[in-house]
Amino acid sequence: MKPYVKRGKSDALDAEAICEAVQRPTMRFVPVKTVAQQSILMTHRARSLLVRQRTMVANALRAHLAELGLVANPGIANLAKLAQQALSGESSLPSYARTTLDILIRQILVFADEIAALDQQLLAWHADSEASRRLSAIPGLGIVTATAVAATVTDPEQFRSGRQFAAWLGLTPQQCSTGGKTQLGGISKQGDRYLRRLLVVGATAVIRHTKDKATPLANWIRKLLEKKPFRLVSVALANKLARIAWVVLTRKE
Repeated sequence: MKPYVKRGKSDALDAEAICEAVQRPTMRFVPVKTVAQQSILMTHRARSLLVRQRTMVANALRAHLAELGLVANPGIANLAKLAQQALSGESSLPSYARTTLDILIRQILVFADEIAALDQQLLAWHADSEASRRLSAIPGLGIVTATAVAATVTDPEQFRSGRQFAAWLGLTPQQCSTGGKTQLGGISKQGDRYLRRLLVVGATAVIRHTKDKATPLANWIRKLLEKKPFRLVSVALANKLARIAWVVLTRKE
């Protein structure tokens, strides 16, 4: 006779999840990541947080300088140069303003050093990862995006096609079928938001640097830009880059 074992609420939920998975054979389970992949993704999250915080401080510094009649060109380097000029001995800023600006500048420098240290970790992991090195050969996929994709997608074979991989990232349009007609809406934005943002940013850079060149990709971009807005074209190119990345990961070439 088996001893009586009291089951908690979590055990009942686990049993329900298993039954649901059996009844839905098309359900896709998340592959287990290695310790190295999980560690490098931690580096990505920390770097993204520091970049956001540096942007917030830079925007605050830019606003304070504008209140003093000092306007800087876009870019953190131009902002830091203007701030240093404002703090030079020739300027006649109040002491309270000098102290505030000096604190903000030092915070930006600290963030820059910490982001650079994390970039070195990404570069070292990229050099050891064969999949990441292959992905970095794709236009628009730098070291940051290549390492993020290689660490997140542990098993590309779980996707039957590049379109399914792009749909997993939320880069495919939503479909609305009614009356026998299918209408396409905006992208679903489901899946990994971080990867999707990196691909869209990379696609935007590709459009700006290659749209005037005589390449098949540039021709495809120009044709879309003739009839579609810039943001829509960048998302469409991000979709294409995601499909190319799936092919590279699957064929390993």
